[in-house]
Amino acid sequence: MVLRDLRELSSLVEGLRKKGKRIVFTNGCFDIIHAGHVDYLEEAKSFGDFLIVGMNSDESVRRIKGEKRPIVPEDYRARVLEGLKAVDCVFIFEDETPLRVIEIVKPDVLVKGADWPLEKIVGREFAKEVKRIPFRFDISTTKIVERIVNLYCKTSEGTTA
Repeated sequence: MVLRDLRELSSLVEGLRKKGKRIVFTNGCFDIIHAGHVDYLEEAKSFGDFLIVGMNSDESVRRIKGEKRPIVPEDYRARVLEGLKAVDCVFIFEDETPLRVIEIVKPDVLVKGADWPLEKIVGREFAKEVKRIPFRFDISTTKIVERIVNLYCKTSEGTTA
């Protein structure tokens, strides 16, 4: 399921808590979804019963990553995330950080990549537990874009076509 309304998210979380479900939350842009994302989300899901993925909206991604991003529009990114077995809910948020979302969810487990120092993890004060996951795949959206540019956009003289 894909949600955009904080009231709907609050209602969902309330129902999950009544059922005794352990809620896990993570977030990101998830621009070009790759093996690293899938691995990360599967591990995040292993920490609980219900995984909520906060996904930056297109405008939010542009503010963070620049005018050329995202590559993939938010509705398409959300659809791919929603289709992953590990993901139970995608919440599209407009802010640069998911702080307001985390404050509402108050996850049992907040998950971020191990590249994030604990003190920089937004919303950690609203979670019962914070987990940092090391990356097992040397891949990122930026690396994928760079590879595409190098393979398809360079002329034999080394300039961009």
